[in-house]
Amino acid sequence: MKQVIIKGGGVVIDEVPAPQAGAKNVLVRVEHSCVSAGTEMAGLRSSGEPLYRRALKNPDKVIRLVQQVREQGIGRTASFVGGKLNVGSPTGYSAAGVVIGIGSEVIGFKVGDRVACAGASAHHAEVIDVPVNLAVRIPDPVSSEFAATVALGAIALQGVRRAAPTLGETMVVVGLGLLGQITAQLLRANGCRVIGVDLAAQRVGLALEHGMDHGIDPSVEDYVDRVHKLTDGFGADAVLITAASSSDTIIAQAMQACRKKGRVVLVGDVGLNLNRADFYRKELDFFISTSYGPGRYDPVYEEQGNDYPLPYVRWTETRNMEEYLRLIAAGRVRLDSLIDRTFAIDEADAAYAALKAGPGAPMLVLLSYPQREASTRQTVRMRETAPVSGQLRIAVAGAGSFAQNVHLPNLEQLKQSFSIRAIMSRTGSNAKAVASQFGAAYATTDFNELLADPDVDLVLIATRHNLHGEMVLSALRAGKHVFVEKPLAIRESEVVAIAQLYETAGPHPLLMTGFNRRFSPAMVRARELLAQRSTPMIVNYRMNAGYVPPESWVHGAEGGGRNIGEACHIYDLFNFLTDARVADVAAVAARPAGAQWHGNDNFVATVRFEDGSVCTLTYTALGDRGYAKEQMEIFSDGKVLVLDDYRELKVFGGKAAGWTSKVQNKGPLEELQSLAAALRTGGPWPIPLWQQLQASSISFEVERQIQGGH
Repeated sequence: MKQVIIKGGGVVIDEVPAPQAGAKNVLVRVEHSCVSAGTEMAGLRSSGEPLYRRALKNPDKVIRLVQQVREQGIGRTASFVGGKLNVGSPTGYSAAGVVIGIGSEVIGFKVGDRVACAGASAHHAEVIDVPVNLAVRIPDPVSSEFAATVALGAIALQGVRRAAPTLGETMVVVGLGLLGQITAQLLRANGCRVIGVDLAAQRVGLALEHGMDHGIDPSVEDYVDRVHKLTDGFGADAVLITAASSSDTIIAQAMQACRKKGRVVLVGDVGLNLNRADFYRKELDFFISTSYGPGRYDPVYEEQGNDYPLPYVRWTETRNMEEYLRLIAAGRVRLDSLIDRTFAIDEADAAYAALKAGPGAPMLVLLSYPQREASTRQTVRMRETAPVSGQLRIAVAGAGSFAQNVHLPNLEQLKQSFSIRAIMSRTGSNAKAVASQFGAAYATTDFNELLADPDVDLVLIATRHNLHGEMVLSALRAGKHVFVEKPLAIRESEVVAIAQLYETAGPHPLLMTGFNRRFSPAMVRARELLAQRSTPMIVNYRMNAGYVPPESWVHGAEGGGRNIGEACHIYDLFNFLTDARVADVAAVAARPAGAQWHGNDNFVATVRFEDGSVCTLTYTALGDRGYAKEQMEIFSDGKVLVLDDYRELKVFGGKAAGWTSKVQNKGPLEELQSLAAALRTGGPWPIPLWQQLQASSISFEVERQIQGGH
């Protein structure tokens, strides 16, 4: 399918794989999408800025990159950042079309429904996969052209709701772009007297044609003074700011234009250095209006599809979208003279150029999408790859940050052993960009494409945790070797099914879970030092995991929680060090007061093995991230081995040397080297199957105990 991508300050129309419908999403063939003159043009300008300017705007990302440099070195980090910059990003957030697919958990929609869509998935693309709470049906009288403005309409409507207008009040709208035009009409529909402010006479005139009462050009007259004259000297009841500017003057003047105890609502993006004198004496109320309304930026609402009950939250973002379309259908909002021009998707660069045309630039342009069969293709072929002797042909399923930052660069480094055949991702633009970056033959959004490809020897699964078990089983049944990022699965039934598959008559493909820590040089050295031990071990492992907000996917159904999703690494490490079966497991959780903590955020798990060793994991989110994340002490045979965050292994007792490194090394490259060697020679699996299953079993038992199972 065709999709608009922005990068380097320009617009690219790329052919990318079409998405599939997510479980809680609807798949929509787009007819029209709306190009915003505000948000999108700002994003376009930002994509062309030097890296240092972007860094100044996003200090949190700089901190993450500094941490990445510490862990992986400058070269690897620079390569990762360069790849990200070259990829570009999808754009667009308001579209309309027809439903062509329904997620397995979706109710209330059917194939053939006309819908308007908003949010980060409503890209400028021929097909979009949209969360169910960000799609609404289009009333019959409303065209897809008008419905494509649904996001902007909902933003305007939420701003009006924040202003809480009452019949007969005087409201000022500052900035008469499309958002301001719609806002002025909505206020008129509320029975208000509306005063509009804009530097462009054409925009003021347009708003007056649509029923606005008074228009002011602030370059010609003092708009604050004029507002007071129009309100018998009192000032406006409320001012809604729908302009976009870095100036602090806009908000100061808005407050000056208000009456005592008036309201100011910020909808647009302006400077926010507030002057106390502007609002203190009048006792003004200052409100921020967040996008489309309640539910926005809440993953529980937007991603998981959970609605807020209407009696308690009357106007959610979904209901705002619905009401905006109803007002268009009723003729209370008119868009006929606001849409300047419609461009075909192939002319997207011209559409953006039109919006950059200076004072005479249109407020809004639309993109249209001619219907074509290729728009729903979920695979894009990019180049032919001839098999090379000794290379394993690998398909990567899941191309998120971890795969891009760790596995794919490592696979590229191991070119003699691996050839990257395909990249699969839920997002077609991401699949195509990553496939291009790493030289894959094709990009796809369809996992079954990888399984049906006879030129794929090995599937690397790096998706969200909840998909691992089912994907592993499907790949193994298709005869593919599998490397799956930890955890092996988050459901016990899936681990049982995997075990049962290997109990049937073989031969079976190789299965390897991404328990990389056992392959780290520090742990390999520790195992060597303990190889001839004559006593059991006491192992104390501490993971200062850091706080993760409760709304993160890690805690939800996709992640399985931090014990199953991350602590399994350490249970495998215990398996590696002892090479023994588990005798019993005991676990207890610390439960701090406060809903921000989950039961599996802070716990101590003790595993006793049949060789007599006792291994304890202390896992906590209560500590400071400035302290080392992982440390371990091993006591055995008169020796003490101390691991410091995979940078150093110290040995106390005897003359044997430990291990040290300038950068952290948890073994991700070494695990792939071990995998390649096993597949090439047909030798022993890098991680015995029973140990992979045992690590999962330990995590399930720990989870039962810390969550109150017994």
